[in-house]
Amino acid sequence: MDDATTIESVRDRRRDFARARDSGQFHTPKNLAMALGGEVGELLAEMQWLTDDQVHEKLADPRTRGEVEEEFADVFLYLVQLADVCGVDLVEAGHAKITRNDGRFPPPQLAS
Repeated sequence: MDDATTIESVRDRRRDFARARDSGQFHTPKNLAMALGGEVGELLAEMQWLTDDQVHEKLADPRTRGEVEEEFADVFLYLVQLADVCGVDLVEAGHAKITRNDGRFPPPQLAS
């Protein structure tokens, strides 16, 4: 796998970005969680009041897709940074959650 496609590479770039600007002092778990919540709200606003078809149309248009992608990126970056500050491995946590959900919500049995 290309290193540029890993969560770790994004995490490291985010660390470097904060270090270069001496902004790490503000990146507490609470502050990052609040920033993440705000960015999720901005992503939701891109789709608010639209039908599913309108959302798909928005994503198909390169101009408006870029606006939505920026909000996805903001959410992703804050989530990665929050997990980093809290010492959470997102991939490991994600796999563990899917495993738990697989046990909690087994697929329906199909009739023979």
